[in-house]
Amino acid sequence: MIWQIELIILVLVVLFGIGALAVKDLLSAAILFGAYSFMLCLLWAIMGAVDVAFTEASVGAGISTVLFVAAVLRTTRRTDD
Repeated sequence: MIWQIELIILVLVVLFGIGALAVKDLLSAAILFGAYSFMLCLLWAIMGAVDVAFTEASVGAGISTVLFVAAVLRTTRRTDD
């Protein structure tokens, strides 16, 4: 049963990664990057690497997402394309 959960999380990691690259809105890209980091954190925790999962959660999903959102709010959100 655990491999189904791992597969679902892995598919979500890939979808969030592709979505963060494909979306034009910078705020949406920052939020998708945060979701990508959180799903990757869950994947690390399931695999037993709790220290890596904790680091990914605090740095990847936490601090980086907050800094990206703060930077986007100080600039323009959409590109000219």
